[in-house]
Amino acid sequence: MFVCICRAVTVDEVHEHCDAGAYTIDDISDRCGAGEGCGTCLEKLDSILSERLATSTSAA
Repeated sequence: MFVCICRAVTVDEVHEHCDAGAYTIDDISDRCGAGEGCGTCLEKLDSILSERLATSTSAA
């Protein structure tokens, strides 16, 4: 499923960038361009990052 239509970035790609060290929306934008177009995906990007943070802190 696409997160960012402007840059054709999928949910899986966002997770891959997070796995590789992208911890913020700016980090993700720098790596793949998501969030740099119309901005519609910013809420979804924030949601993905928040879920990953919650998962990583609950596992610790």
